Amino acid sequence: MRTLLFAILVAVLTIVAPTSPLRAADFDDALRKFLTDSYSDTEAGVTALGAGGDVRAFAVVKALQDGQLLADPAGRRVLIEDAGVFKDAATGATVSPAPAAGDLKRVRLNNRLRRAVAAALGALTLRAPDPARRLDAAQAVFKSRDAGALAAVEATLAAETNPQVKAALAEARAAILITSADAPEVARVEAVATLRERGDQAALALLSALPPGTPATVQGAADGAASAIRSRLQMWETAQNAWYGISLGSVLLLAAIGLAITFGVMGVINMAHGEMVMLGAYTTYVVQEAIRQKAVALTIPGTAIGVTLPLPAALTLDWSLAVAVPLAFVVTGLIGILIEKSVIRFLYGRPLETLLATWGLSLILQQAVRTAFGPTNKEVSNPSWMSGAFEIGQLAVTWNRLWIVCFSLTVFALLLAMLRFTRLGLEMRAVTQNRAMAASVGIRTARIDALTFGLGSGIAGIAGVALSQIDNVSPNLGQSYIIDSFMVVVFGGVGNLWGTLVGAFTLGIANKFLEPFAGAVLGKIAILVLIILFIQRRPRGLFALKGRAIEA
Repeated sequence: MRTLLFAILVAVLTIVAPTSPLRAADFDDALRKFLTDSYSDTEAGVTALGAGGDVRAFAVVKALQDGQLLADPAGRRVLIEDAGVFKDAATGATVSPAPAAGDLKRVRLNNRLRRAVAAALGALTLRAPDPARRLDAAQAVFKSRDAGALAAVEATLAAETNPQVKAALAEARAAILITSADAPEVARVEAVATLRERGDQAALALLSALPPGTPATVQGAADGAASAIRSRLQMWETAQNAWYGISLGSVLLLAAIGLAITFGVMGVINMAHGEMVMLGAYTTYVVQEAIRQKAVALTIPGTAIGVTLPLPAALTLDWSLAVAVPLAFVVTGLIGILIEKSVIRFLYGRPLETLLATWGLSLILQQAVRTAFGPTNKEVSNPSWMSGAFEIGQLAVTWNRLWIVCFSLTVFALLLAMLRFTRLGLEMRAVTQNRAMAASVGIRTARIDALTFGLGSGIAGIAGVALSQIDNVSPNLGQSYIIDSFMVVVFGGVGNLWGTLVGAFTLGIANKFLEPFAGAVLGKIAILVLIILFIQRRPRGLFALKGRAIEA
């Protein structure tokens, strides 16, 4: 269909703006080269079409790239095929009757020809009205470095007004000149300066592989530019690793912050904390499925009695996280309160039994999710505002990771505000510092324990919502983060939120800087060994809580 549209465009432009006799003759000469079934002649024809600038050339080269260009040696003509319809490449007219299949030969391509085709298409689209197409064309010429496109690039560069396209054209010109042994020495030195300003891996590759016989002046300038680019890229690589560490730290913070509350206030080693994260991720999946189906089906367990509630048509996947975050908090928070009242409450003061009980609960929750949703990964989509990426220099930043960093810091700030400015937060801090004294002044410590466990579980649930955007949603999701969460809490200081924040980002950044040297597995082992050595010196972590019960 695209080829048919190109053919129509060619026909219209041929009528409105006919080419000169000389250019028409050049175009016909280029087409005749496709009849010989020779790679060299085909390449010459492609190069001539790209340099000639005839309005009909784009359709021909595009058809060649798509495998729709055929040679008719008997009729001495080149045809473009589109859905069984044949067009004459020279005139754009439909060929009727259609030639027999045995009379036609498809014009063949090899790797060298594909590069020539890409360069020709780039040169032919350099003058397109759309700046985005001109930018793509300039980038295609930069990659191909086809000397035949130099004249078109220079002519377009002189008339270009868009700054981004102009810079891309200048870089394409520099790529052609730097690899051309026939280019003037002054022009090649200027090309070195342009590539140095570009400063990425592609520019470094060009400067590091100059052709033999390059003048000493050009070679010296290229060596200096390559050295400067390597230093700059090393700095960007360090910044990229730091960003990866911050991104990992934000994930660890979300996964650990709820555990810091329950472990710090209640002293409970909750091995089911990871399953709260997993339940939050599955809540996101359920919300998105309901939005896709535009309805929520509610059924009484064990019966066939149910009701289907329609959802507003305006509720799209872009709103799914706004619905999933509060819902995940409520669902996992209520499950946490139920666990505390039914199991944890009877095991206070017995850490080993608590660990075993919560580990058993984690297995029960995993199996329940496998029964309800199956063992395979579930698809959770990114909203449009969390999709894609952008670049700052050579630093690549994905939108979903950036939003998760912002989200984790927002949750941290809201939790701090709750602990500082609400009655529940004041009572939680009192119980953390001295449980007996808090009980003696009338604070219902059992109620605080239940609400604290529910709060920690709820925060784990909204951590699962965030993790569903970057990780696989499966029954084993929580197991990937439970050990790291405990490391963050112990390293930062049990029950101290600021310690959790510092510990999460410290371990995240340290892990990402160790990975390039030691690998992912050995990097985690090294982090674990360092934490063990650190705890030997500071058993209470970076920021130890203060209180009479602790000091006792």
